[in-house]
Amino acid sequence: MTITSQARSFDQAAASYAANRPSYPPALLDAVEELAARPLAGSRVADIGAGTGLATALLQERGARVIAVEPGAGMAAQFRVGLPGAPLVLGDGDHLPLASGSIDILTYAQAWHWTEPRKSVPEALRVLRPGGALALWWNDSDGTVPWIAEQDARLRRLFGAEESERDSLARFRRLPPELDFARRQVSWTRSVPLDTHLANLASYSDFLMLGEEATKAFLAEERDVLARSFPDGTVEERYVVSLAVAIR
Repeated sequence: MTITSQARSFDQAAASYAANRPSYPPALLDAVEELAARPLAGSRVADIGAGTGLATALLQERGARVIAVEPGAGMAAQFRVGLPGAPLVLGDGDHLPLASGSIDILTYAQAWHWTEPRKSVPEALRVLRPGGALALWWNDSDGTVPWIAEQDARLRRLFGAEESERDSLARFRRLPPELDFARRQVSWTRSVPLDTHLANLASYSDFLMLGEEATKAFLAEERDVLARSFPDGTVEERYVVSLAVAIR
């Protein structure tokens, strides 16, 4: 399995991704502005790996002049449904379709790990203006919450992973060492119906690559487990957003 094939798996689940994935808290954008040492309002921002536009929409609401870059045709089509007026171009973080020195803030919302840093780092530095900022973030379930830790353990057994792919601290260990990143973590929660929680899980690339039959079997068992913990049918999800910002 290649990074490209796994990343492109989202195209088949774009509508579900848009409907069920969590967005980001306002405190995250406050932290981006603080660490980037500039306001989002009026800044030229490129949102790379924009997906269905979760981050793009929030950046626009802050007054940023955003251009979205997305490699997947299915995700791009869903992006246009939700944000029909937002500028969007097809491309990826290893080959940015952007002019050199044209961007104030370059954002990768849960997308940097789909790039090859030997290519994406030089590309990021190329398109950023002097003093511009590269902002990377990941929204991971908070493994300090007991029910989430138990779910992560079941996911690791299913996928044969030694550590959780949603380990927020591991995100910082994998940052490009050649850049000087300031780091911040932001905790937040959302309450959603159990169906939404399960649909969110199903939209992850590991499940998309696993196949429909195996995914349905796991989610059916997961529904039974979570129904005992959340008898009213509402799941309180707790997240930790790991943010890293480097200034050019």
